[in-house]
Amino acid sequence: MGVIHRYTGKEGKYDWEDSIHRDYDHPDVKGAYGKILLGKADGAYNFVFRYFNVAPGGHTILDKHAHDHGVLILHGRAKVILGEEEFEVGQHDVVYVPPFEVHQFFTIGEEPLGFLCVIPPKEKK
Repeated sequence: MGVIHRYTGKEGKYDWEDSIHRDYDHPDVKGAYGKILLGKADGAYNFVFRYFNVAPGGHTILDKHAHDHGVLILHGRAKVILGEEEFEVGQHDVVYVPPFEVHQFFTIGEEPLGFLCVIPPKEKK
């Protein structure tokens, strides 16, 4: 059976019922947290659907790994590092990060950056 997590956000605070909040306590991450919106706990065994919020002046970790990402910018602006290049992206832009490509998101401006991200699960059912 399918699952619905209703949107409960208000005035710039994005949130969904029963989403799993994840703080990132890592020295190479600044001002970022995530939420798992759909994943294994919901019966989604082929993907993980996540929301990330990065505060003004913040950034995600500089990362590289075997899985790819599909990213949709919901709000804010960012500088994105993809491999050896940098790009500016904003609301409604879509970013593809292929496997093993170095990537990182930096918030630009005074508005927090918010994006949806789809990845494959770390482990199958």
